[in-house]
Amino acid sequence: MSFKVNKKGFYGDFGGAFIPEMLYPNIEELKQNYLKIIKDKVFQKEYHALLKEYAGRPTPLYYAKNLSELYHTNIYLKREDLLHTGAHKMNNTIGQILVAKRLGKKRIIAETGAGQHGVATATVCALMGMQCVVYMGETDIQRQAPNVARMKMLGSEVISVNSGSKTLKDATNEAIRDWISNPEDTYYIIGSVVGPHPYPDMVARLQSVISKEIKTQLMQKRMASSPDYVIACVGGGSNAAGAFYHFLENEKVKLIAVEAAGKGNDSGHSAATSVLGKIGIIHGSMTLLMQSEDGQITEPYSISAGLDYPGIGPLHAHLKATKRAEFVSVTDDEAMQWGLKLARMEGIIPAIESAHAFAVLDRQKFKPTDVVVINLSGRGDKDLNTYIHYFNL
Repeated sequence: MSFKVNKKGFYGDFGGAFIPEMLYPNIEELKQNYLKIIKDKVFQKEYHALLKEYAGRPTPLYYAKNLSELYHTNIYLKREDLLHTGAHKMNNTIGQILVAKRLGKKRIIAETGAGQHGVATATVCALMGMQCVVYMGETDIQRQAPNVARMKMLGSEVISVNSGSKTLKDATNEAIRDWISNPEDTYYIIGSVVGPHPYPDMVARLQSVISKEIKTQLMQKRMASSPDYVIACVGGGSNAAGAFYHFLENEKVKLIAVEAAGKGNDSGHSAATSVLGKIGIIHGSMTLLMQSEDGQITEPYSISAGLDYPGIGPLHAHLKATKRAEFVSVTDDEAMQWGLKLARMEGIIPAIESAHAFAVLDRQKFKPTDVVVINLSGRGDKDLNTYIHYFNL
């Protein structure tokens, strides 16, 4: 079974480009050119040079000795938190800004929830001297204030979105409206493996550097290129798509995607799309989507701003439907406790999004010989206020 996108932009039953007619020229231009651009040798040389010299790749694959001893297995952390700007998002924004330049675009727009994608977009726009506008929900602006300040310091305009739940979904809606209004000079850098084709495939390809490095680093450390488990958190799902990408066809590697259960999947305050979602269309893609009986999108909830998206990327919906990946949902409380536990056991403060992934260690029984890779997708600087209030630090 293939887990790569087909020519029509589908992963099995999920994906496609369900878009208004006014958006068609933008999407068609990208669809016709993105693979040619990404596969071009000049692009690859510039892309990988920036990843290495500007962003700081390869990121370490760190053997977490204390966690490994506690859980009687071999736990490695893929340290995306050490990448420039503090998360995996730079892998994607560096690639897409180079695509935008080759398409002759002068103005960049983006949406952001946790702020990491917004900061990564603002960063590459500053680097390339391009105008940048970031849409962000009012709720997220309040809980991610440090990242808002970083975006402004980098020269980007941050537009507060006050509709709906005032979070990531609503920011995405506004960014799409902007793109429809400014098709000639504007390029939309989507931050996750969501949206209309070709975005899910393009973002997954750009993030696949994560799993490519895991293979190389495991060969160096253990003389084996594949782990037994790869674990990653999933909101839209770009860090997970990148960590899974080069293992998708190797069914010996167990893939575990961790969603945010918020206050519990039965509480009405959750973002666990794989549990609560039904097939629907959101932001131009057919996928699993949290919705009411009459098809209205229901508001997701998570203490982590990066995981409260009401859908998942179509690749992840396909992985769920085919049972290629196991989906686990983790509550706010479990994630917060793991943020503190990782800080005190390994001296690493994770982003709350990433902290969700570690809760799998309490759910799954691993063998002493297993090699478990957890994608530590971001660092916790942006979440310190949330940690402070939660733990009364």
